[in-house]
Amino acid sequence: MSLDPITLSVIQAGLQQVCDEMDLSFSRAAFSPVIAEANDRSDGIYAASDGSLIAQGAEGLPVFVGTMQYSTAELIRLIAEGNVSQPEPNDIYIVNDPYLGGTHLMDVRFVRPYYREGKLWCWLSNTGHWPDTGGAVPGGFSASATAVEQEGLRLPPVKLFKKGEMDREIYAIICSNIRVADQRIGDVKAQAAALEVGSERLDLLLDRYGDDIVQTAITELRLRASRQMRQLISRMPDGPWNSEAFVDSDGVVDEPLVIKLQVHKNDDRLIFNFGGSSPPCRGPMNSVLATTQSSVFLAMRHIFPEVPISAGAFEPLQIVRPEGTFLDAQYPRPVSGCAAEVSQRIAEAVFAALIRALPDRVTAAPAGTSGNFALGGYDAERDRDFVMYQLSGGGYGGNLNGDGLSNGCSTIGISKAPPVEIMEQSFPVIYNHYALHQGSAGAGEMRGGFGLDYELALRNGEARASFVMDHGRFGPQGALGGSDGDVNKVVVLRGDATYVPKHLSKEQDIALTPGDRVWVRTPGGGGYGDPLQRSPGAVLEDVQLERYTLLQARELYSVVLLEHNDLLFVDEQATEELRNQMKNISKA
Repeated sequence: MSLDPITLSVIQAGLQQVCDEMDLSFSRAAFSPVIAEANDRSDGIYAASDGSLIAQGAEGLPVFVGTMQYSTAELIRLIAEGNVSQPEPNDIYIVNDPYLGGTHLMDVRFVRPYYREGKLWCWLSNTGHWPDTGGAVPGGFSASATAVEQEGLRLPPVKLFKKGEMDREIYAIICSNIRVADQRIGDVKAQAAALEVGSERLDLLLDRYGDDIVQTAITELRLRASRQMRQLISRMPDGPWNSEAFVDSDGVVDEPLVIKLQVHKNDDRLIFNFGGSSPPCRGPMNSVLATTQSSVFLAMRHIFPEVPISAGAFEPLQIVRPEGTFLDAQYPRPVSGCAAEVSQRIAEAVFAALIRALPDRVTAAPAGTSGNFALGGYDAERDRDFVMYQLSGGGYGGNLNGDGLSNGCSTIGISKAPPVEIMEQSFPVIYNHYALHQGSAGAGEMRGGFGLDYELALRNGEARASFVMDHGRFGPQGALGGSDGDVNKVVVLRGDATYVPKHLSKEQDIALTPGDRVWVRTPGGGGYGDPLQRSPGAVLEDVQLERYTLLQARELYSVVLLEHNDLLFVDEQATEELRNQMKNISKA
């Protein structure tokens, strides 16, 4: 059966709309700000036979593109082996095991079988970041965990809903092992309701076009995505291309972890080899295989965004299993940092490797940290415990066509930081300031974007702060002569005392009392191209907007600015002389 292009496009948009409506329902119904406001979630449709990706919501986290299909595939395997009970209509499985196609324990996946006329037609799945799943510290981001059990409750695939009814006993087990358990029912019901919306909308789509036509469209869309990706790869110059990216430390051993990448082109395929990367680490910066693979996929999505999302888009991408490295974590290695931090270092390595092959498509390195900040404790005004999870943006890398975006979302997702007003309303904190991280952008002909600078204080009660961030030792890489972006900075202020974590952006269980403050400055993006080629007028504008100081304009860009009658202007002669001097030094 062949389909005309219009019908094919309409069905493609229809499948996308099903996922988008699931995303919207999930966020609108969820209790937790990290889902309801930050949109740390994703919904998708997956093949009945092997769990391969059919469609995913446009507003879902890209890092889940790979992990959710791997997780669904693992569920299918376990069912076939008889280790998980057979699906029935309206069942919903829950799973957060990182080693079964997941990320970290806080990313909880729901999987629902979808039936047509009594036959399993596909799987509907979503993932939501729960604010807490137990473990050593509130929020699950244990910076010094040495085993996954210290990070929280690990759930294998099990039916939380059976024929549409929630299993109260299983839910009781979950609630008995997590903090602020009374608030989780809102997220659970929202997550299940999103899958119900997906089922209803998919019914309408199939009723309109017919099961066979839609299935034919899915097959054709997968083939076309694969073909399009192969065509784009085939136009690339031959490699190989090499790169390195660094993780500050694992949170336990204060030594950097290195990601080594070599990319080979084989006709219309790319082969990614991470051999030579650091061995498995003691702390939580290990990455499970599904996250490592998904990180490569999302990086290529950044480079070739025109390729539609489906399993076909990733068929020409071969990833050599990085056995014996921290990018192929095995039980019981801790992994809380893999989804939000290590995944972004992997994407950074891909960008750094392919920048010379595709200078018109690849950017300098983005901030590359989700800024994971968890605060848990007791709210004295409301007489209840709380767990707050804060993620934050950073600068994007400069690119051929312009400067990097400031305070953009993380590389792995399109989530957004919850509004400070919502956070202040929900938790006993107050934000003293929330602004751009001045001077953080990496210098370049096209500079990087600026990171975020915020400070919050505990208003009442008591709390403990934990951080699992990165880029505190190494700033995001510049490209093609551009400078690195500024690093991530964390400072805890208790009265007149100042505390900087030993691992810079990783620490746990920092005790806070009312009035104590946490000051975070996220990285700026790397610069693209020679900073001496940047327009002096553009440098002047950044200084006028207080993004850079007069001194930074001179040191980073060799631009001399003068002030007269409260006005700034470029000293063109002095700037030309200084730039010529710097060029001569560079040549020497």
